[in-house]
Amino acid sequence: MLPFAVLACALLWGSAFPAIKAIYAEWQRADIDPTMPNRLLLAGVRFMIGGAALLILAKKPIQELKNTSLLRLLAFACAQTYIQYALFYTALVVSSAVLGGLLVGSGSIWWLLLAPILLKSPWPSRRQWGFVLLGVLGVVLAVYRPGAGSGQPVLGGVLFCLCTLSGAFALIILQKILKTMGPRSATGFGLFFGGILFMLSGVSAWSELPALFSSKVMLLTLYLAFVSAFSFGLWNYLTSLFPVNLLAGYRFLVPVCAVIESSLMVSGETPGYGIWLGGALVIASLIGLHRYSSRAHGVAPVKSI
Repeated sequence: MLPFAVLACALLWGSAFPAIKAIYAEWQRADIDPTMPNRLLLAGVRFMIGGAALLILAKKPIQELKNTSLLRLLAFACAQTYIQYALFYTALVVSSAVLGGLLVGSGSIWWLLLAPILLKSPWPSRRQWGFVLLGVLGVVLAVYRPGAGSGQPVLGGVLFCLCTLSGAFALIILQKILKTMGPRSATGFGLFFGGILFMLSGVSAWSELPALFSSKVMLLTLYLAFVSAFSFGLWNYLTSLFPVNLLAGYRFLVPVCAVIESSLMVSGETPGYGIWLGGALVIASLIGLHRYSSRAHGVAPVKSI
């Protein structure tokens, strides 16, 4: 069941790239620029709806909130939602969805580097460092020759990698939150509080709310809210059942789905040879890291779905 659950997350996360690009295109047709306040407001509406939906479905979110450090929960909301997606939305303005789809896989590399420092897990071996360098080489190749419609690939690549770094920090914070709060409530509060921060940061765009959210944009936003609620909820639930190192190995499905979906659904973006070659190296790196880590440390599920 685990590969199918991760595949569902990957397909949903991959579809978010062309969906956001479609919103930007709709704004441009209405002579609306995707300025920072507009992007922040869009993110705020999306994540507040997604977070509220998860909290409604959670069993005892208020009781769990009382048992959990509010400061830790706010840190999780900032890392998982506010910082990560502020970078994500900006990166999609300056570069392509295809490039972003590939670089979303860098989260597993960040995790491998951060976990020994923050969770006291073993440091990567020489072979694992080799796979990390292989992944970095793939990122460099992808940024060097990303293809048509790539905008500013270097700036976009940096922003996408920082985005996944924030997501890796969020996953580390989540491990502590799950001791007092269920994954559904934790994800819901993380999305909802992050959405509030986005709404407050985009206050200057509130007056343009009717123009920004046409019927098509609202439908796309509702879809993105569903993507956030379902995929993050499922993924964070999986972290309560399986070792994070095991899940990290399956994340290679995310860039595969994201690149394919973006290539098919976003007009004007044609992946160059750097995306294909770099993508192959990144995916080989992720698979190698997972397989070697599993053999070396005996990674196995702690429960079954």
